[in-house]
Formats: sequence, C-alpha cells, structure tokens
Amino acid sequence: MIGSGVFLLPASLAPFGWDAVAGWIFTIAGSLILAFVIARLTIAMPDASPSQMIARAFGPLAGFAIGWTYWISLIITNVTIAVAATANLSSLLPVLARPGLGALCSIGFLWLMAAINLAGARAAGVAQIWTTAIKLIPIAVVLILLLLILGSGRADVVPFPAQGLTGAGITASAALTLWALLGFESASVAADKVRDPARTIPRATLIGTAATGLIYLIVCSGIALTLPAAQTQTGSPFGAFVSHYWAAGPAGLVAIFVVISCLGALNSWTLLQGEVPLAMARNGELPRWLAVTDARGTPRRALILSTILASLMLVANSLQGLVALFTMMALLATSATLWLYVGFALASLRFRLVMPAAFIGLGYALWTLWGAGLIASGSSILLMLAGTPFYAWARRERAQAP
Repeated sequence: MIGSGVFLLPASLAPFGWDAVAGWIFTIAGSLILAFVIARLTIAMPDASPSQMIARAFGPLAGFAIGWTYWISLIITNVTIAVAATANLSSLLPVLARPGLGALCSIGFLWLMAAINLAGARAAGVAQIWTTAIKLIPIAVVLILLLLILGSGRADVVPFPAQGLTGAGITASAALTLWALLGFESASVAADKVRDPARTIPRATLIGTAATGLIYLIVCSGIALTLPAAQTQTGSPFGAFVSHYWAAGPAGLVAIFVVISCLGALNSWTLLQGEVPLAMARNGELPRWLAVTDARGTPRRALILSTILASLMLVANSLQGLVALFTMMALLATSATLWLYVGFALASLRFRLVMPAAFIGLGYALWTLWGAGLIASGSSILLMLAGTPFYAWARRERAQAP
C-alpha cells in the first residue's frame, strides 16, 4: 500500500493544519471498517470480481457501473501518480514546474510504465522489485528527522488553533487523506487462493491498512505542521523538509528516491488498469475487443487504451501547476473509487453480512464523497454515466453471440 500517495500530500494538506490530523484519524478508522466489510464480502464470494459482487446484489447494470467507474479511477490514479513523480523531479529540474513541460514529463512517465508492462509480467515484476525497497527510504529519513527535531526542540510546530477544529476542514481534508490509502481492498482480491481466508484476509487487510495509515499520519502531519508554510507548497515537500532540517545534498537524494517510489507505484497501478478492463471484457461487461491478449497474456489493447485516456486527461489539464493538478486529480480519483466502496457496503447490506460495519462504512464513504466537493464527486458521476454506451455495446455483442 505504501506508494506515491504520501509524497505530495503534505503540500495539499498543509492549508488545513490540525484539521488534517483529524481527517487522517477519520480516514484510517473509516478505511478499517470498509476493509473489514470488503474482506467479509470477498470471503462469501471468493470467485467473484468486484463488479460481479455488485451485479449479484443489484443486477448487471449496477455491476457494470461500479466496474467501469473503478477502471476510470485507476486511470485517474495513474495520472495523479505521474504528476507526483514529476512534481518531485521538478525540485531537481525546476524547468518541469512549468505547466506544459510538467504535463509532458508526466505523460512520458505514463508511457514508460506502459511499455514495461507491455513487455510482460516478468519485466513489470523486475521493475517492482527494484523500487520496493527504495520507496521506504524517504519515509524512514523523515521519521528519523521528526524524532530528532521534536526531541531536541528544534521543530517549530504550528500551534493548535484557539478556535479548535472545524468540521469543514476535517471533511475536506479527509477526502485527500483517503487518496493515500486507496487500494486497501487489494488483499481481498485472491480469497480463493489464500489458506484459511476467513482468518487471513481480514488480518492482512486490517493490519496493513492500520500500519500504513499510522505511518502516513505521522509523516504527512509532521511535515505539514513543522515546515514553514511557503516551503510546504513546493513540488517536493519531503525534499524541502530534509533540506530545512538537515542539508540540501541529502534532500536531493530523497527527491530522487521519491521519484523512483512513485514510478514503482505507477508500475503496479498500470498493471491494474490493464487487468480490470480485461476481466470485465471476459465477463461480457465491456466489448470483446478489450478481451484480447498477446502470446504472453498481456492485455495490450486495454493497457494502450488506458494510457491514451490518461494522457488525454493530462493534456486537457496541462496549464495547471503541478500541486494544483495533483490535488484536483487526487480528489477525482478518490471520488471515483468511493463508488466502489459504496457498492461494497450496499452489497454487504443486501446480503446481510456484518450489517453494523456495513452501515458505518456506507456512511463514511458518502461523507467522504461530500468532502471531496461538488466538482470532484459530480465529475465522478458523469464519468460513471459515460460508460453507458460501452455497456450497450457489450450487451449487443452478447445478444449476437451464437
């Protein structure tokens, strides 16, 4: 779960101050509840994909809508990760901070990871191995520095506001903090391949989500509350923090490690953005054209189409600054993914599984959709509706099949 989400969030969360800390707490709690619901639902239907679970509860159209929106959320997530990589690289190459060049660099990252995945699972696996250990280095450095500066009294911590926390600030920040935890449902995907899934999947999901959330809470809040406000708004908050409390040299290395970590996360999500439409096409939920794979089993058409759509999103928003673009895309990706969580909670209620947790999880998901704002949440609904022609296309193909 530890990927790119944490590395640019301090810039987006800094304006919320202590409200963001409360936002993290609500996000971690809500994610744990939803993770438990998803784990139980997956154990009950280990042979079903997410869209199939929803379809069994509410019919094929509902299943398609959730599956389609999830695919779109993966594409938007990849855009956001690519922007995060470019933003951190811009601390070393300031020219990339120019909106047009930043978008071009992000598109280059998208196609680099697409090319690696098009080369097959082995190439993608090798790339993932090289980036897995590196991604932990920047987080470890910041954690150690936070311990040192807080222990020595060097940190200038933003004071707790006299007026207390604000509901609006907590709600808005919670939508951003959830971005960093997207994917907590992944441990539930392979229930049919796990030994003792009824025990293993909930434990793996809950422990992984709690540990990741705690690390993110400490690191993001530590940077946002101890770094001067102007410095949090750079393209590399981690690098700015290390430079401010240590030295410029190590800060440059941290920025490089962050970029590599982002590319590792992008590699994983690029794989997903090909596999999800492939599974939907094979289930008859998307046109059969997307079900084609090459000799290595790589869904080339789905990967290329997904990367083209991601590139078009970047082109359409190329005039925005990197931090603003990251924030907008993170909110949109979170909103789109939340419909999957809403679907899981409703399906759990439909099948009368872990009812209290499902009610709370549904309330949390809807509250976070509200916090994402009208533009992001409204756009996610429009993106869901945009899939209707593809659903009709797939239904027509099924009707014409012998």
